[in-house]
Amino acid sequence: MKFSYVNPTLIQFGQQQIAALADLIAKDQKVLVVYGGGSIKKNGVYDQVAAALKDFDWIEFSGVGANPTIEVLDQAVKICKEQDIDFVLGVGGGSVIDGVKYIAASAVYDGEGWDIPTGKHTITSALPIGAVLTLPATGSESNQNSVVSKEATKQKLPFASPEVLPKFAIMDPDVMKTLPQRQLVNGLVDAWVHTCEQYLTFPQNALVQEGYAEALLRTLKTLGDNFENQDDAWRANLMWAANQALNGLIGSGVSQDWATHMIGHELTAAYGVDHARSLAIVQPSLLRNQFAVKKVKLEQMGKNVFGLAQSDDLAEQTIAAIEAFYHSLDVATELTEHGDDKAAAIDNIIGKLESHGMIALGENQAITLKESREILEQAVA
Repeated sequence: MKFSYVNPTLIQFGQQQIAALADLIAKDQKVLVVYGGGSIKKNGVYDQVAAALKDFDWIEFSGVGANPTIEVLDQAVKICKEQDIDFVLGVGGGSVIDGVKYIAASAVYDGEGWDIPTGKHTITSALPIGAVLTLPATGSESNQNSVVSKEATKQKLPFASPEVLPKFAIMDPDVMKTLPQRQLVNGLVDAWVHTCEQYLTFPQNALVQEGYAEALLRTLKTLGDNFENQDDAWRANLMWAANQALNGLIGSGVSQDWATHMIGHELTAAYGVDHARSLAIVQPSLLRNQFAVKKVKLEQMGKNVFGLAQSDDLAEQTIAAIEAFYHSLDVATELTEHGDDKAAAIDNIIGKLESHGMIALGENQAITLKESREILEQAVA
């Protein structure tokens, strides 16, 4: 257990916090406000942001969709360069905030922005960014991670840099009241798998990280079990749990997996599957494929998260419980979006994994293309 951990993002949590924007950005900074499809104009968030920025010089850029594409984001990069933008504010969920990170880094880079996720360019500076979170899921509002897509080539790639850590994140649970239920389910599932990626590996005697991960999983399980009873406390707990699942804390000093994410990204890029739902499709099959190395942690999760009794098949029961949890939220655990040709779909995904260098995944780097193919044989209907 050896690590360096710092998270400088200021969190403004609770109702009516969007007004704090006025004090979080310097008045002499020209601001680009980035958002998605316009739902913030229907639920009052846009009006609150505009009121907070009434004394600022700011312009807006909309149209950042789920799985943000560089084809759209590069338009915002152009605005930043032409308009001498000083600060980029993302108002939305993880996709918008991920996109803002790409915009902020690309705006100070003279080359092609796609060089960032491909690794051709290492981020050394970026415009400062802030976030007004409207959908709890990814934790992007207070971490250094981003995932962006290239529509032209159907690629979806991650990047990370401390330079794109948001300066602040405003988290008002009230904004969740108008969200579609499907998006709330996705947020819950996404946070669940984020936690699992850092927890379901092998015993490492990191008692705080493991205990905190289990507390987050129990919280998310409770929220899922009470999905029909959403109140202020329910919304606040989901927003905070999703943030804590991926702010770097539970992953500090422990081995992490992330194979579910890497394979899931390819399902999203190829077939348009919602990100969280791609994870639910891959994870149970991956856990069964990697059963021998994950058995001890699966048993620990079964006891400490699901309250299962010790038995010879406890690990198997745990995987079944994870699947049942997804099914209780009406989330599928098999891919059906590919059409009728299972073999062609698997070949397609394996080809993408290979081209992206995803040939040794997981906490032990033991998930080669052979194992990925075995996982997909189980995960594709």
